[in-house]
Amino acid sequence: MLEFLTALALFQAAATQSAPAPQPPACASEEHASFDFWLGEWDVSPNGSDKKTAKSRIERVSSGCVIREHWMPISGRDGVSMTFLNPATNRWEQVWVGSDGNRVDFHGGMVDGKMVLTGYWRGSGSNGEDVLTRMTYSQREDGSVRQFGEGSTDHGVSWQTSFDLIYTPKETE
Repeated sequence: MLEFLTALALFQAAATQSAPAPQPPACASEEHASFDFWLGEWDVSPNGSDKKTAKSRIERVSSGCVIREHWMPISGRDGVSMTFLNPATNRWEQVWVGSDGNRVDFHGGMVDGKMVLTGYWRGSGSNGEDVLTRMTYSQREDGSVRQFGEGSTDHGVSWQTSFDLIYTPKETE
C-alpha cells in the first residue's frame, strides 16, 4: 500500500508541474523570414512601365516552411515556384516548374539585403542553349519588389539583362 501511495504522490506532483513551453515552429527563424518581403498578391510590370504583364500570388505554405509562387501572366505560360531554406545546407533553394513542364533549380541566399538565386535554365537561350540565370529580388522603398534577371551563356563570365520586373501590391477590384 505504501508503494501505491508513493507512486500516486509522484504522479500527482508530476501532473501539477507546468508542461514545458512549446517549441517555436521549425521554420520561424529570422533567416526563414528574410524573404518575406516577397509575400503577397502582386501586379507585375516591366521596370519603367505601367503595363501589367502578370499577376503573382506568393504565400507561405507547409507550416511556413515553403514560399509558393503562382505566376499568372496576362498572356503566355504560367508556372509555380517553391522556395525554401534547405536545413542541410542553410542555403535558399527555388524549384520553378512552368506550364511547359520544364524545371529550373535555383540556389542562393541573402546578399546585402537582397535575395540572389542562380541556376541553369536548360534551353532558354536564343539558340536553345542553356543559360545560367541569376535573379535578384529586392524590396523597394514604396513596398514594391524588383525581380532583376540576368543570363550568362559563358558560365558567369559575362551577364546580360534577361528581365526586369516590378511587383506592386495588387489593386483591389
